Parts: sequence; C-alpha cells; structure tokens
Amino acid sequence: MASGSPIQHGGDDKLTTATDQNVLQKHVAFFDRNHDGIVYPWETYKGFRAIGCGYVLSTFAALFINIGLSRKTRPGKFPSLLFPIVVKNIHFAKHGSDSGVYDTEGRFVSSKFEEIFSKHAHTHPNALTSDEVMAMLKANREPKDFLGWLAGFTEWKILYVLCKDKNGLLQRETIKAVYDGSLFERMEKEKESAKKNA
Repeated sequence: MASGSPIQHGGDDKLTTATDQNVLQKHVAFFDRNHDGIVYPWETYKGFRAIGCGYVLSTFAALFINIGLSRKTRPGKFPSLLFPIVVKNIHFAKHGSDSGVYDTEGRFVSSKFEEIFSKHAHTHPNALTSDEVMAMLKANREPKDFLGWLAGFTEWKILYVLCKDKNGLLQRETIKAVYDGSLFERMEKEKESAKKNA
C-alpha cells in the first residue's frame, strides 16, 4: 500500500497518516503483498526478500512473525495452520517490553519516540550505536516477559543489521521510517534500483 503523508491527529502526541490506517497497520501492510488485509507467511517472506534479506532470515522471519502474531490478530477465531495476520487487528499483537512508541491502538506516540534518543542516544544525539540499542532493550524489559524480550531483540537486531550506516549508527530518520511504515517501501525501491543499475 502506498504511504500516506503524516498528519497530526487526536492531539499533539498522536501521528496517523492520510490513509485510513494507523502507523502500526502501515508498518505491517508492506508485507501484505496482495493488499487483501491479510498477511500470510509467504507474503512476509516475499516482503523480507523485497527489502534485501537473504533466504534464511526471510524464512525465519516469516515463521517467527506469523506464528507469533496470527492468533492474536484473529480474536475469537479458531487457530489457522496458515498463520494469517489480520492487518486491521495488528494492535492486538503488540508485545510487551517495547519502546511504547506505538500505543495500544497502534498510533504513534511522539514523546515515546523522543525518549529513545533523550534516554539512550549518548554518543550521537540523533542516532543509536549497537550498544545503545542493547541498553535501550534492557531498559524496556518488563519482568518475566521473555517473549517480549525476544520480540524486541529480534526486531531491533534485524533493523540494526539492515539499516546501520557506514559508521555503525542507526539514524533517527531510519528509526522513524520503520515506525511510520515508509522504511520498507524505500528499501524495496532502493533494491529494485540497484538491480536495474547492475
């Protein structure tokens, strides 16, 4: 789905987009390759391949994400062995031990985004080092929330490996783009462009 331009909505602290999706839905909708509102593991796999991930990481991500999130996004329904993720219900699958940048309804919380940098960006004010990412994950841990710890670690580790700059920094703009759903589309276009120029 095409990215909508960000607009303020619902107060100074909430960011939504010009589409009818909140930012968490937009974050997930990239992987809905056929735009039917449901993300199956093979679509997650194709999405990860589209942004430049290898076969192994794409396969792992598809299984880990879809198995972990499917049932939560299908409340009241019998579990499906196809492990579909319903995009409009993705806020039900929000895990614990996270940054709080998405609220319980999937909206962007600006103050929580700013806290990432005010609390953890000690080396550079607008970027995180690998050690700072790890310190942030540790600070966000909720007691005995092992699945939340694992989910947070996996998300941030993949983001860091794929998107750190030549100095090993994860830039503010990159982190913002992953939250608002625009990073994946940009990465896919860059990969397609590189293929054409090769």
